[in-house]
Amino acid sequence: MMINNRYNILEVLGEGSFGKTFLAEDIQMPSKRRCVVKQLKLFENENEWMANQKRERFQKEAKILEDLGKASNHRIPELYGHFAEGNQFYLVQEFIEPI
Repeated sequence: MMINNRYNILEVLGEGSFGKTFLAEDIQMPSKRRCVVKQLKLFENENEWMANQKRERFQKEAKILEDLGKASNHRIPELYGHFAEGNQFYLVQEFIEPI
């Protein structure tokens, strides 16, 4: 499975009522670095106002994660990017190998 014509999904790391978390490789990077792709789903029956509120919160969360990742000395995964595709939002973060 490919997301955003860039992230080749290797496995599902987790799934809940709001979305899924994937381990992926970024095929646009020479190293094909591994990353975590978090998917947030909008619900089919949401009205436009609710959908806009989620979009705004998603943008704010992405900004916060970006700032935290830069300042954390590798304690919080770095945010590589974010995007929307259809009625779903995605965050792409650094994959940190478990110890």
